[in-house]
Amino acid sequence: MNDPSTQSSSSGPRTARTFLFVPGTRPERFAKAAASGADEIIIDLEDAVNPEDKERARDLALEGLRTTAAVVRINSVGTPWYEADLAALSGATGLRGVVLPKAESEDVIAHVVTALPPGIAILPLVESARGIQNASLIAAADGVTRLLFGNLDFALDSGITVRSDTEDELLYARSALVVASRAAGLPGPVDGPVPEINDDTLCSRRSVRALSLGFSGKLCIHPRQIPLVHQAFAPTAEEVAWATQVLVAVNGATEGAVKVDGKMIDRPVILRAENILARR
Repeated sequence: MNDPSTQSSSSGPRTARTFLFVPGTRPERFAKAAASGADEIIIDLEDAVNPEDKERARDLALEGLRTTAAVVRINSVGTPWYEADLAALSGATGLRGVVLPKAESEDVIAHVVTALPPGIAILPLVESARGIQNASLIAAADGVTRLLFGNLDFALDSGITVRSDTEDELLYARSALVVASRAAGLPGPVDGPVPEINDDTLCSRRSVRALSLGFSGKLCIHPRQIPLVHQAFAPTAEEVAWATQVLVAVNGATEGAVKVDGKMIDRPVILRAENILARR
C-alpha cells in the first residue's frame, strides 16, 4: 500500500499553485489525478455528485484516501450531508484538507475546525455576495489556511454576467479576497476555475490575470489546465535575472545606497526579488 503522505507534489494546501477536482464517484481517477502534476487534488463530494450518490461518494472518498492523499470538498452547511461528511472525515487517513463550500460566516468555520483533527487545512470557498462581504471575518477565523474563490457561483449569486476574457466584472470580489487574505496573514487566495477546458489561451490569460491581482494558485477542472497554470504562475526568465541581479547587488554592498540599472533598491524591491526567486 502506498503511503498517502507522499502523494502530493507540493508542501501542502497552503502553498499549492494548482488544485485539481475529481468527482468522488470516480475512484479510478483518484490516483491518476494525484499523478497529473497538480500540487493538490480535491475529491469532490458536492457539485460533482448527484444527491442520490452522496453517501456512495463519501464511502469511496474514504477508501481512496487510504492510498491517495487529498483535499476533500464536503457538502455545504444546511444540506442533509454536511454533518455526515464531517463525521466521516474526522478519522480519515490521508486527509490533507477540507474545502468548505458556500463559506459565509466564521461560525461555520469554527464548527468545522472543532469537528476535524488538528492540522487539517481548512479552505473556505467563497462564492456568494455574503461571503465576499464577510471575507475579512472568514479569513481571520481560527484554523483557516487559505481562501478559495468560487467565481462561477459568485457571478450567478450576484447576477453578474461575465463577458470579458479576464473576467473584469469580478474584479471587486477578487480584490476583496486578496486584501482579506493579506490582512489576516494568509497566503494569496486561490482563484476559481476556467470552465472552458479546451481553451488553453483563455486558461493562460486568466491565470496571468489572477497572479497580477495577488492570487497564488488556481482551481482546475481538467488535467490539461495544470501545466498552463504552472507556467503562468512561474516567473519569467527576465524576472529571475532581475531578481538575481538585485539580490547579488544587495548582498555585495558594504554600505550606503544600492542601485540596480540606475534605480534605488529599497526594502519592498528586495522583498519582491526574494518572492520571485521563491516562486521559481
